[in-house]
Amino acid sequence: MIEAIALNPGTPRRNAARRVHLLRGMAGSAALRVSDIMHERVHAVAPSERIDDVFTMMRLAGIRHVPIVDEGNLVGVASDRDILLAWPRGADTPVGQVMTHEPRWVSPDTSARDAAAILLRHKIGCLPVLDPIERRVVGVVTASDFLSLAHRALMIQEALEPVAGPASVH
Repeated sequence: MIEAIALNPGTPRRNAARRVHLLRGMAGSAALRVSDIMHERVHAVAPSERIDDVFTMMRLAGIRHVPIVDEGNLVGVASDRDILLAWPRGADTPVGQVMTHEPRWVSPDTSARDAAAILLRHKIGCLPVLDPIERRVVGVVTASDFLSLAHRALMIQEALEPVAGPASVH
C-alpha cells in the first residue's frame, strides 16, 4: 500500500501569523510571497507507487496534485487528470510513468504575483515550493489558493466600501 509522505506540517501559531500577514498584504501594506499562501502539509509519493493507490490517497486527502519525490528530491508532479487519462494502461501503472517530469516550481520567497503568472502562462494547476538551497519540497501552491486569495480580497474590498445597495448575482 502507498506511503504518502506528509512534509512540513505547519504549526497553528505560524499559520495564524501567516493569515495576519496575508490580510496586511491584501490591504497593500506588504508584498505577498508564496510562503504566505502555500500549503506546508504536502502529500508526496515515490515514482514507483501504483496509480490506483495514488489516486485513492489523493481523494482521501482532498487534493488534485501530488509531488513525486525520489530520495527527497522532486522528480515530477502528477494530477488527478494525469492518472485518470492513464487508467486504461492499468491500475498498477507506476505514477512515475504518467507524471509531468521536470515540473515548474517556485521558492517560498517568490512573489505571489510571479507564481500566479507562472500558473496562468503555463496553464498548470499547481507549483511545488522548493527550499532554494536544499531543493527539497517545503510546500505546494495551487490555482485554487489564488482563487481563495482573490475571494478574500474581494470580501475585504466589499467590507471597506460604503454600502451601495444590494448586489445582484447572475
